[in-house]
Amino acid sequence: MSFESADPGHGHSTAAWTAVTIMLIAFGIGTVAFFFELVWLVWAAAVLLLVGLVAGWIMAKAGYGAASVDGSH
Repeated sequence: MSFESADPGHGHSTAAWTAVTIMLIAFGIGTVAFFFELVWLVWAAAVLLLVGLVAGWIMAKAGYGAASVDGSH
């Protein structure tokens, strides 16, 4: 029996994986930099976090995101 779902994907996309990976790396760098009191690297990690957010958004707009409920992007 087949079951058709209107599940929008919830992150099962290349755009989501790329964004989350970049942001996790940024968060890890920022955490280590904060521990060692490297203020410039904390700010660089914050910028990298924003880069991850923008990269995910751009990739989603380019068609690499999860499809919406109605099947369009």
